Amino acid sequence: MTTIRAQCPSCGDVRLTAVDLTVRVCIDDDTGSYWFRCPECDGPVAKPASSHIVDLLVSSGVRLEMWRRPAELRERRDGPALTLDDLLDFHVLLQRDDWMDEVASIDRPSTAG
Repeated sequence: MTTIRAQCPSCGDVRLTAVDLTVRVCIDDDTGSYWFRCPECDGPVAKPASSHIVDLLVSSGVRLEMWRRPAELRERRDGPALTLDDLLDFHVLLQRDDWMDEVASIDRPSTAG
């Protein structure tokens, strides 16, 4: 069985097998990463991975997951950016029992073109 050496930020060098790691590749931009639970401290560790590292890990039997960025990242944003005051107002609003009714009643600009 292939042994893979990786770095845990807390424990340093650790030895893993292919079943201990997962490789993830973003379909949108082809960026790769891998993650594992440290066998020493049980902490989660995630690291970026070049396409070369992705290929090496996958060819060694590491499971590959493909993923997409959330659709919300591609949404067009109109209007002013949130301010700290907006955030504080929203926090205060969430303390009320009727916060959902208040949010639902907000007059939104029409997006119909």
